[in-house]
Amino acid sequence: MKIPLPVVFALGTALCWGLYGPVLGQARSPERLYTPFKPYVGIGAAYLVWAIVGGMIVMRMNGDSFSLAGPHSRAAIWGFAAGSLGALGALSLTSAMFSGGMAMPHVVMPVVFGGAVTVTAIVSLVQSHGASRVNPGLWIGIVGMFICVVLIAYNTPHGGPHPAKPAAADSTEFGDG
Repeated sequence: MKIPLPVVFALGTALCWGLYGPVLGQARSPERLYTPFKPYVGIGAAYLVWAIVGGMIVMRMNGDSFSLAGPHSRAAIWGFAAGSLGALGALSLTSAMFSGGMAMPHVVMPVVFGGAVTVTAIVSLVQSHGASRVNPGLWIGIVGMFICVVLIAYNTPHGGPHPAKPAAADSTEFGDG
């Protein structure tokens, strides 16, 4: 059985994004040496490197030009919009992972991905102007997704919060001074 290439790439994305939350949870400083947004800067740097360098390499391999003007401006405009949504999503995810005093990838990630699938389905529905001919399976799937998110988040094994180590007497709250 040959797996279609889009499915291979989708599985790669699912693997990377599924690991994203737990890896981001490791960036937390139990000692509160820095804010949760220090790892976000690393996220931004990684996006910058992988998106620009990786994108340019693959563009070159496919014989594409590096132009983003004229007839290519649609790629620049919509790509920037999509990248902005991705970056704002990563900012929101960073906030979700570190609010409340502990990283909770076992709760946050199912909500993020279940919610993302639902938003994609609803936006596709609106864009297709097909609200009058919606298959009831869509609504069953959305309700099923909600149930699955709750079941996964509730039943995923996870460790408790790490105890905070006492900070050195001469350090500032986030270790920047």
